[in-house]
Amino acid sequence: MDLALLLPPGVTVTAAMKERCPLRDTLDRIGDRWTVIVVVLLRNGPMRFTALQRAAEGVSRRMLTHTLRNLERDGLVTRTVHASVPPKVEYELTPAGHALTEPLTGLLHWSVRHQETVLAARKAYDGGSAEGG
Repeated sequence: MDLALLLPPGVTVTAAMKERCPLRDTLDRIGDRWTVIVVVLLRNGPMRFTALQRAAEGVSRRMLTHTLRNLERDGLVTRTVHASVPPKVEYELTPAGHALTEPLTGLLHWSVRHQETVLAARKAYDGGSAEGG
């Protein structure tokens, strides 16, 4: 893929971009369902683990832990442990994480606005046109 075609005006392809495509790298991170949900949930401020788990209905403790660690590793989330008994742990978006909320919220809004259209198209496709295609 010619990265130069995808870049905003004034941005040039760097050696790091040639080594690892930034779009693929980003999609690797946000391509799973829990990452998007966690980032969108954290957009309004810090949350504790249990509050995140309740809000992200259906996520297991293990998967939420894995997702938060990956987001922390990528510099999108910070984990703060407050000295208390029991320890209080909060997760919060970094500036880079906040910058990601705009396109992810846009994706969320698009999915809500177009869900019926997509479901109808799937139903039509699965109803017979898939056999011929």
